[in-house]
Amino acid sequence: MAIRLGDDAPNFTADTTEGTINFHEWLGSSWGILFSHPKDFTPVCTTELGTVAKIMPDLKQRGVKVIAVSVDPLDSHKGWINDINETQRTTMNYPIIADPDKKVATLYDMIHPNAIDNMTVRSVFIIGPDKKVKLTLTYPASCGRNFDELLRVVDSLQLTSKFKVATPANWKDGEDCIITPAVNDDEAKALFPKGFKTVKPYLRYTPQPNK
Repeated sequence: MAIRLGDDAPNFTADTTEGTINFHEWLGSSWGILFSHPKDFTPVCTTELGTVAKIMPDLKQRGVKVIAVSVDPLDSHKGWINDINETQRTTMNYPIIADPDKKVATLYDMIHPNAIDNMTVRSVFIIGPDKKVKLTLTYPASCGRNFDELLRVVDSLQLTSKFKVATPANWKDGEDCIITPAVNDDEAKALFPKGFKTVKPYLRYTPQPNK
């Protein structure tokens, strides 16, 4: 069954390159990103794992833990890590789940009928501290994931979980937000002391509340 936004993120126990984990216990009270790869030693995924290792300081600053999953076994992952470190000029600093029995891939509906060789598709799940799924994305094998966009989404999710705002198209951290329609003008005056600009009754902008 497909996982939808707001669903509980399925829990599991699995071997990783950093030891055996219980997923929910490993997440703790952090935000999490789980992203899948069809197999080890694939070119696009090699660049992706290296990119995530490089932006780990940005992720830690946001309280986000990252974990990758591939259907190959642990020994294969360890060899792949050597290639990632060498070709991407980085050092892997987060775990990769070994999923040779496709337990995690099946649990998260990462195996699609139209995917070749019954391999996992390249999915992304952002999970909140409440263990609810906040975002899902699925990419084709030919297109590398945009991790700048995932950082932007994390910023938006964390902001909107604390304040009654939404973020407009192409929003970036520090820019004006939109007051949610459920908040009337009187409430908005109390909630947003920096003020707000009304473009339409349903479209009101306010400076980012936590800046």
